[in-house]
Amino acid sequence: MITQIKGWHVALAFGLAFGLIIAVNLTLAFNAIRTFPGLEVKNSYVASQSFDRDRQAQTALDWQVLARLEGQELVLTILHQGAPIAPRIEEAIFGRATSVHRDQSLAFKFDGAGLRAPVVAGPGNWNLRLKARADNGVLFQQRIIVESGL
Repeated sequence: MITQIKGWHVALAFGLAFGLIIAVNLTLAFNAIRTFPGLEVKNSYVASQSFDRDRQAQTALDWQVLARLEGQELVLTILHQGAPIAPRIEEAIFGRATSVHRDQSLAFKFDGAGLRAPVVAGPGNWNLRLKARADNGVLFQQRIIVESGL
């Protein structure tokens, strides 16, 4: 038995197809807004005016920065001319790259070889957003990728 496609069949198919597209778009938009961590700077034009100068000052510090997880402890090593240093940490936030839901503010302690802080981390990719002040007053800012082997 062959049935005919009537007008209401076509209208229903279009309605369901566009309804699905709208539902998916709304879900994606809601999740994008819900997980948005916020603005990096209030005015990007003003921030851009000193970007090159700040970058050159930061590069002139000649710091090598490494971060790794040892169990449930984050070890941050900052080397200057091969020797570990302990600059003043103004801000250290440990969290996921895509969400601020599980962000942790860290309080580091220097042990002579590196800075250590307890963290709660699981498997996957983590970021350390670091702001440290050098002795000469230069602000060092960097996002460091920390891979967890857990």
